Amino acid sequence: MSLHIMDVVENGIAAGATLIDVAVAERRKENRLDITIKDNGRGIPSHLLEQVLNPFYTTRTTRRVGLGLSLFREASRRCDGDFHIQSGEARGTEVYASFRRDHIDLAPFGDIAGSLTSLIVGNPGVDFVYRHDVDGELFHLDTRDVKKELEDVPIHNPDVIQYLSRFIRDSVAELRRSGQTG
Repeated sequence: MSLHIMDVVENGIAAGATLIDVAVAERRKENRLDITIKDNGRGIPSHLLEQVLNPFYTTRTTRRVGLGLSLFREASRRCDGDFHIQSGEARGTEVYASFRRDHIDLAPFGDIAGSLTSLIVGNPGVDFVYRHDVDGELFHLDTRDVKKELEDVPIHNPDVIQYLSRFIRDSVAELRRSGQTG
């Protein structure tokens, strides 16, 4: 899942986004996993919205296929979920995918801490908001707040990235543990 998230975020960055918001909601009682990714990039013109879900369509010139969104949509559908994309020129894009958590085909969540910190390192001029909710318990990270705290230290400083990676990983793990013991 973290690689799907990373791919959608990279699409937003390629579209000129300066702010990316990623929200993950794990609802154990409802047996659901919801992922929403919003950006403030250029958006997708309405006449191209359906085409971006075609695996053989891409606006990139470096390759002839654009598998990211279509694979994410199919992963969602395969796991009894839903998938929506909303976008408009100059309004940014929102991608939503849901999954049945106990579905046999649900891919592992993966290393979200590594994915996020890779995105931060590679895009220091982009701000990221990450929210991870497990049964109402919330972890929230906003790189705008981190940058204010750091003052003159760049967010892509190796010590900062190492700290953020550990902080995200430990915080999400704690959310998942606390939901199991409560």
